[in-house]
Amino acid sequence: MQHIAKEVYHIPLMPRNSINCYIIEGVLIDSGIRSSFPKLSRCLSEIPVHAHALTHAHADHQGCSDQVCDTFNIPLYCHEKEVSRAESGYVTQEYPSDRNLIARFQQKYWAGPGYKVTRTLAENDQLGNFRVIATPGHASGHISFFREKDGLLIIGDAATHMNMLTTLKGLHTPPDLFTTDRAANIMSLVRLAALNPAIICFGHGPVLFNKNKTFEQFVAKLSSK
Repeated sequence: MQHIAKEVYHIPLMPRNSINCYIIEGVLIDSGIRSSFPKLSRCLSEIPVHAHALTHAHADHQGCSDQVCDTFNIPLYCHEKEVSRAESGYVTQEYPSDRNLIARFQQKYWAGPGYKVTRTLAENDQLGNFRVIATPGHASGHISFFREKDGLLIIGDAATHMNMLTTLKGLHTPPDLFTTDRAANIMSLVRLAALNPAIICFGHGPVLFNKNKTFEQFVAKLSSK
């Protein structure tokens, strides 16, 4: 677990930051896969949280949400369009194809059983000093979280900071295999780039300290194609 900014902690759940979650001002963002719970539980015993929010309800983000919420007696939040997946545990239903082997594997071995959502989050809602930004595309109810005072952005899977096959560091759009609407996702990235984020936290890949406007340059290339 790494302290990256005021009241913000990065928890890498898999080697090479291949799956991440975060604590932001006492709220756990995402929970990795089902088997992530032991590591996540140790971290939450050190840094108390009062709520758990999902960027989106895919298997590598909601995998142990039920265990976290039950064990630490905290509520679960997500966008209204993610509620059915978050509560049912059927998390691959919106994939372009949920019948391929990878989707079946994720559903069987990574996804959690689902948990009751207490609150839905919409555009401009606040979690402490973080503003909710609707960023649909990778999932229809995908959301991001932005803290204006220091430019810290939790981006979920709107983009990755690693190649999902090689695990090499670099900015990429999320795999089409798991992305509902690529064009909408790129439009969401354009919105996020306009925020001029200083620190970007990804669901997959290391934290990016965006001093050289690397993120904005990446998005500009995408949107010009």
